Amino acid sequence: MPYDRFAKPRVKGVSIYRPFVFGSVAKPFTDDFRPAGVNAEHTHQWRVYVQGVDGEDISYWLKRVQFKLHETYADALRTVEAPPFEVMETGWGEFDVQIKLHFVAEANEKAATLWHGLKLHPYGPDAEGQRERKESIVSQHYEEILFNEPSEALFEVLTSGPPAPQSAVAGRGKGSKGSKQSSSSAAAQATTRRGALAGPGGGGGGERTAEIPHSDTPGNPYSQKTEGAELDRLHEALKTVDAMVNEERARMEERERILKELQCEAAKGK
Repeated sequence: MPYDRFAKPRVKGVSIYRPFVFGSVAKPFTDDFRPAGVNAEHTHQWRVYVQGVDGEDISYWLKRVQFKLHETYADALRTVEAPPFEVMETGWGEFDVQIKLHFVAEANEKAATLWHGLKLHPYGPDAEGQRERKESIVSQHYEEILFNEPSEALFEVLTSGPPAPQSAVAGRGKGSKGSKQSSSSAAAQATTRRGALAGPGGGGGGERTAEIPHSDTPGNPYSQKTEGAELDRLHEALKTVDAMVNEERARMEERERILKELQCEAAKGK
C-alpha cells in the first residue's frame, strides 16, 4: 500500500521538534585492553549510537534504529528495537554508517536517514597527544527531528513526554493518551493546545507547549538563548574556516608565482 502521510488527522499549524544526539566512541586497543577473540588486525573497539540529550528517554517517539555498517561486517544491517539504540563492534578502518530512524506508529511518518562518519583516529591540534595517551575518540552530533503538523495521536504522545512511573499514571483522568475521542474533538483540543510541548521533564509545571522556551531550565537545557549561542558559535567557526581558506589560497598563489619564476629561469638557461 502506498505511503499516505495524511491517512490520519493532523494538527494544523503546529510543528514540534525533538532533540537528540548521534555519533560514535572508539577506544584503541592497548596491552591492557583487548577483548578476547578479537581479530588480530583490529585496532579499536567502537560504539555507534543514537540517544537522548543528557541521556533522556527518546523511546516514546523513536521505535527502532537501523545501523548499516560496512559490507565487510557479518550481518551489516543491524536493527535495534529498544534503548540503548547502539551497536558495538571492533575494527581497524573508518567508514560511513547509515543510520535510519523509525518512528512510533502514531507518527505515520517515513523513516529518517542520517549518516555518521565513524572516527577511530584523533584529529585536531592535540591529535598526537591523544594518540600517545591512547584516548577514546568521541565524534558526536546534535540533531533535531521536526514533526510538522503531526498526527493527533503523535501530538498527544509528544506533548505527554516519556511514560510516567505507574504510580503517577494511576491518577490520570479522562483525556489521557489512552482515552477515546472523536476526530473533531481531538482536533479541537489540539488547537487549544497549539504551541504546547513540554519537554520530557514536564517543563516546569505550566501548560504543555510546542514553543522552544526563551531560557534554559533545570529540566530542559535547550532554549532560544541556547539556540542563539549555537548559531553564534557556528558563525564564528565559518569565519575561521573562511580565514583558513584565504590563507591557503594565498600560499598557493605564492607557490605558483615562485614556480613560474623557476620555470622562466630554467628556460633562459637552456
